[in-house]
Amino acid sequence: MKKLIDFDGLFDERLAQYMREHAGKYTEKQWETIIPRLYKKFGETVIARLGTTPQGYYAAMNDEELVETLIRHTKEDVPVSDFLCREIEERRPDGLASLILCENQQLALFAVNLAGEDERAYGAYFTVIETSGDEELKDAVCDRLKGAADAVKQRAIAFYEKGIDRERMLEILSRVRARDEKIFAILLREFKESGENLPMRASYLASYGDERALPVLIETIDRDDINFLEFQELKYAIEALGGEYTRPRDFSEDAYYQEIQRQSALPPPEEKK
Repeated sequence: MKKLIDFDGLFDERLAQYMREHAGKYTEKQWETIIPRLYKKFGETVIARLGTTPQGYYAAMNDEELVETLIRHTKEDVPVSDFLCREIEERRPDGLASLILCENQQLALFAVNLAGEDERAYGAYFTVIETSGDEELKDAVCDRLKGAADAVKQRAIAFYEKGIDRERMLEILSRVRARDEKIFAILLREFKESGENLPMRASYLASYGDERALPVLIETIDRDDINFLEFQELKYAIEALGGEYTRPRDFSEDAYYQEIQRQSALPPPEEKK
């Protein structure tokens, strides 16, 4: 097994030297553009003691070595460079999906981010949602499943019907692009029964994009008992579906409206010099 290399640490050393040599030459804004370019160039630069570039170091590994290297980096607290991440992301080795279910949160999050919408990871993603108590990991998994909503919709429906993390299942189902009567019925029913979750459930209908929800949305926004935040989300959903709501409303006595007005009246924070 190859030695773990802190390529980011090596880059930081070279960057510090470069910045000393070019002190006063660039503004802070210009450095924000220059540093990524220097990092990219560093990835293509041969490190004498290694006889290869940072990119080449990982490109020479097989899939199993890549996964094992990622594991060792997290266990031994050696920073994981973008060069390693890009090589894993490009190849998506078979062993990556199993890391999603490991007990090490940092490693599991790395695995989720690198596996992306790889269908081999879907099973692990749903297992995390069903069994994990780690909300950050669940959110990361949910984001990936939203990007693959059409491919996982049946599993999401099954979880919803079993009562497993229904809110996240609704979020995933709202991203399905192919029209599905069952999904539309679920989203519409949840909106009608939403209670205090009305703004979020309205956003799901907006995301799903079926204009047949317009009559229910317009009927709801026209109620006198909705608050300002609910009104704003409902109006957005209506407009997202191609509709329009023009009836004048007065929210001057609404607590949410008053708080927003107070916040908008505050002077902007002073910039740090």
